[in-house]
Amino acid sequence: MSKLKLIFSDFHLGKGKRLANGAMNPLEDFFHDYRFKEFLEHYTQSPYEDFDIELILNGDILNLIQIDYHGHFTSVITESVSQTKIQSIIQGHPVFFNSLRDFLNHPKRALTYVIGNHDQEMLWQGTRQLFEGAIGKEVNWKNSYYQTDGIHVEHGHQYESVNRVDPTRLFLTEGLPEPILNLPWGTLFTIQFIVRLKLIRPAVDKIRPFRHFIWWSIFHDTWMSITQGIKLISYFISTRFSKVRYRQSSLKLTFKILFEASVFPDLSDAARKILRMPDIHTVVFGHTHVYKQLPIGDEKQYLNTGSWTDIISMDLENFARRSRLTYVRVEYDPQGKSIPMLRHWIGRTPIEDDAFGI
Repeated sequence: MSKLKLIFSDFHLGKGKRLANGAMNPLEDFFHDYRFKEFLEHYTQSPYEDFDIELILNGDILNLIQIDYHGHFTSVITESVSQTKIQSIIQGHPVFFNSLRDFLNHPKRALTYVIGNHDQEMLWQGTRQLFEGAIGKEVNWKNSYYQTDGIHVEHGHQYESVNRVDPTRLFLTEGLPEPILNLPWGTLFTIQFIVRLKLIRPAVDKIRPFRHFIWWSIFHDTWMSITQGIKLISYFISTRFSKVRYRQSSLKLTFKILFEASVFPDLSDAARKILRMPDIHTVVFGHTHVYKQLPIGDEKQYLNTGSWTDIISMDLENFARRSRLTYVRVEYDPQGKSIPMLRHWIGRTPIEDDAFGI
């Protein structure tokens, strides 16, 4: 029996590259709807027509934490708030969702969704139903990780203190009229600070290492650096001494957050620990936005799917703005053993596109 698995992460779909009034959307990160459509169409043609193909979306496919709710960015996220937000993403990316629907309209197609930190709102049953309605297929939902055929698939945010979600307390209910999501500090920081900064400097969350950007801004964007620096200090103080118990941040965590934001995240050590399990030969992470293939020990490996969004590296060894459409393709040998490989989709479309997405 011929079968494949195709693993992606970190698409960061927003409300679309143009807003309802025709203006460009500075919060949109995903501009490859047609290339994704072409990718899926490729796997419906010969020799793949009758293959069993499973798509695995490994977190941060939807950039829900950077979607407004009726014009406001709120960190008090109820199920109804999340439902409104995901509807705006579906409306903003019709090509993406229609392509998924067409691809999955086949008895030998399946979709698994592993939740990340930017799409934590997919924990709600209501958002899951809306997503499934948009693609016309039931989804195999995974809150933390997915193990299949010797492969461990996980987004990777749980290995950073900034973005770690408490798996025993996904929702907050005490003293509240209805449940809300229990957000990690990194998500709160994104909603309450980064989103507002991104509205005036859209590339700010794409730059790594962030410390280089800080120094560049001090000399070349001085007034912005001063004003945003003051706001940043004020924000850290307010969260450090917040009167809202579940929104507090310890001083130790605050400094750890600043350090983690200044470097490329590296999940290699986490992968090594998982690979100690005898029945796992490959770990697939996302989250870092940096594609990677690392052999570990005998016949084991760590793969990172990278991202289909831009990365702006200010590191001298990797200085560039780049967007590589990377993914993991899992083939099977005649004995049924899985063979995961890091791949790069090139494709042929679009011939031209809006320069805003370049």
